[in-house]
Amino acid sequence: MGFVSTILGLIGFSFGVSLGMLIGYFFFIYPQPRGVKEPITTQLRDMDTKSLNKLLPEIPMWIKNPDYERIDWLNKFLHDMWPYLDVAICNIIRSTMKPIFDQYIGKYGIETIEFETLTLGTLPPTFQGIKVYEIQDKELVIEPAIRWAGNANIVVALKLFHFKFSAQLIDLQLSLVPRVTLKPLVPTFPCFANINASLMEKPKVDFGFKLLNGDLMAIPGLHHFVQDMVAKQIANMYHWPRVLELPILEVSSGATNRPVGILNVKVVRAMNLLKMDLLGKSDPYVKLKLSGERLRSKRTSIKMCNLNPEWNENFKFVVKDPKTQVLELHVFDWEKVKLHDKLGMQVVPLRSLTPHETTTFTLDLLKSLNPNDAHNKKSRGKLVVELTFDPFKEDNWSMGRQSCVQTGEDGDEFASTGGMLLVTIESAQDVEGKKKTNPYVEIVFKGEKKETKVIKKSRDPRWDEEFQFTLDEPPMEDKIHIEVMNKRSRISLHTKESLGHVDISLADVVNNGRINETYHLINSKNGMIHVEIKWITT
Repeated sequence: MGFVSTILGLIGFSFGVSLGMLIGYFFFIYPQPRGVKEPITTQLRDMDTKSLNKLLPEIPMWIKNPDYERIDWLNKFLHDMWPYLDVAICNIIRSTMKPIFDQYIGKYGIETIEFETLTLGTLPPTFQGIKVYEIQDKELVIEPAIRWAGNANIVVALKLFHFKFSAQLIDLQLSLVPRVTLKPLVPTFPCFANINASLMEKPKVDFGFKLLNGDLMAIPGLHHFVQDMVAKQIANMYHWPRVLELPILEVSSGATNRPVGILNVKVVRAMNLLKMDLLGKSDPYVKLKLSGERLRSKRTSIKMCNLNPEWNENFKFVVKDPKTQVLELHVFDWEKVKLHDKLGMQVVPLRSLTPHETTTFTLDLLKSLNPNDAHNKKSRGKLVVELTFDPFKEDNWSMGRQSCVQTGEDGDEFASTGGMLLVTIESAQDVEGKKKTNPYVEIVFKGEKKETKVIKKSRDPRWDEEFQFTLDEPPMEDKIHIEVMNKRSRISLHTKESLGHVDISLADVVNNGRINETYHLINSKNGMIHVEIKWITT
């Protein structure tokens, strides 16, 4: 009896499975069209509201939004380049994934993992429009609308316990609107240091997935569940304000040219210097320069007839790369008529300094830095200096308010330490001289005057030049004078002419850390100037 029941159960099971597959075929597969029909086209004005709402996601962004521009030329470029881009991108994917696959070989019974098929298909992504933001910062912000209904075919084969399994990803479709920021813009190819990307809305993702040649996405309910879960995971990682940052240029390469701190130098004294004058001693002074800078050297006062001078004079330098820069010290004997005689020199690498700690160096002066120079064996005296490297705070470069503030007796907040004022003259518009216009800019701050280069024959000049002022205290009560000048020819009676000026109060710069504004020039009809000012503290 048991044997008969078993036979009947197997027959019933086989019959039930066969009947279920037959019913499923007639309900889900058979009714689907087998041939390709001609599409029915209807003009937008002839559609009703319901049809338009269904069609709205398919309409390109440049039609729905006037801020987006049409870029058919880029789509044509992608179409022609796609066969080559497909191979190049797939090669990158293979080389990137190979070390990841190799980590699992030999574990959990896995013998091999490899791409059996890898192609992005013949259909490239399309840009439905692009939006470009106009901002005054040194960055470029774009928002392209991207859609990709591709026929990609990616098959990963895995050999587990001598059995081969395969997983296939097909018909990948994407719709996303990323915001891409290229910043900061620098004068070194490719002219930007970083790429920041984030999604402005939840992406739409659709794909087919087969495991062991079975289409898992055909399981009722699973397709929409997986599609929504993948879209949510992508949004959680890259949806604004989260940002994916891709560095392009190394900061250490000097392309970004961003100051990182201030070097405080105190020239204390020198001892046992060489006697260079026949009838007297020497009249020494010290010249100081930081390597990698084009600025003029700084120098101490001259100590007349003294082989053991004491200066106790302080200097400040802006540091951009403490790992490679060195402080160059040259001691000279002042001469009234002939060239000044060189008493000796020495250098101090900044990498030997500990941040915020003062280090005293007693340096043996040398003729040159050549180790094979026989003149270095001669004693040339010693030089004593004190060095302190004060790095800038990391939050100095953010848009927010400076963190280093104190409260005075009257309840007002003020920054507690000194730092550096960075003044960037970006550009000017509608500046006009009486004859030819050759504009440049004069910056006057605390009695110190600096100038930009001259742009010849331009009413809309662009300088993009940065000037630095190191200060012992915040310039809360100070103003900076910026004036656009016109350089005339030497034949003219007056060699320069004012095209307008502006006086900027620095209290807001100290409180906010940064201003980036365009100002109307005083005593100019329509002239304007774009200036960025930063206050960074140590």
